[in-house]
Amino acid sequence: MPSPHENTPASALPPVRDREDIDPRGKKRDRSWPPAPEPLPSPVIDNHCHLDFADGDTQLSVQDHVDRAAAAGIDAQITIGSDLEAVRWTAALLAAPDCPPSLRGGVAVHPNEAALHARGHDHDGRGIIGLDAAIAEVSELLRGPGMVVVGETGLDWFRTSRRDEHAREAQISSFRAHIALAKELDLPLQIHDRDAHRDVLEILEADGAPERTVFHCFSGDAEFARQCADRGWYLSFAGTVTFKNATDLRAALAEVGLGQVMVETDAPFLTPVPYRGRPNSSYLIPLTMATIAETTGVSLEEACRAVRATTQDVYGWPEAAAA
Repeated sequence: MPSPHENTPASALPPVRDREDIDPRGKKRDRSWPPAPEPLPSPVIDNHCHLDFADGDTQLSVQDHVDRAAAAGIDAQITIGSDLEAVRWTAALLAAPDCPPSLRGGVAVHPNEAALHARGHDHDGRGIIGLDAAIAEVSELLRGPGMVVVGETGLDWFRTSRRDEHAREAQISSFRAHIALAKELDLPLQIHDRDAHRDVLEILEADGAPERTVFHCFSGDAEFARQCADRGWYLSFAGTVTFKNATDLRAALAEVGLGQVMVETDAPFLTPVPYRGRPNSSYLIPLTMATIAETTGVSLEEACRAVRATTQDVYGWPEAAAA
């Protein structure tokens, strides 16, 4: 299916979704943009955000997000499309002649979307293409310009009940197809793992994990972090690592060397403390990096340099400057 965004300049691409005004606790969110923190002493890469999402009391363009990020020391971003509309939007953005050079992307069928495609209709009962067709479209678009990762894919036993056998099988089938696709295209794999650590691990072991496997928005404890690190996989930490109740997550971070750690926003979600619940964007990564540095016992500059080097190794982009 042709994308409705095809041949649209990046500067004119509208967001395809709006973040809800009500938070998970049923309270109205503060949609004001947080103030910019102090810039980082050394640049890093946001390896997972969703620029297709709109949020905030003032709508920011893609270029606005890029400019704010650059001012804070985030000089590159990877935007992720995880439902078909966002997948097509991401492909159109990266193919646009005015796409900012600091952007790359990745696409996949999100695990919760996989269950819907397997049923053939969305949450509102509208017909959508089947799962095989959706994965085939993802496969085609991953071969386009600017694509550096397959993701996010994986398993989600939080929003999709394990008791729903149809949805469970759809997620597993989709996950396995994306694992195979990442290996076929020699691309990294970004994993969405929510309340599914053991099952994700078993499937990766059974199918053979891609050489560069990344746990997006890592949510496991220290033991699971060690299991992942021992297998050579990478852990990407979002603003959740700054949350007051994230003691286990910080213990997981402390368990793994910075050679296997990356940073992300998952923007517009998971805004770091002290702005939890407000709109998130890449320019707020300095708050997360401060926690990464403190937790791992190194200076902020050392943490930034290490995290950036890891991210460059995983995605092969941006190319490291010559010594």
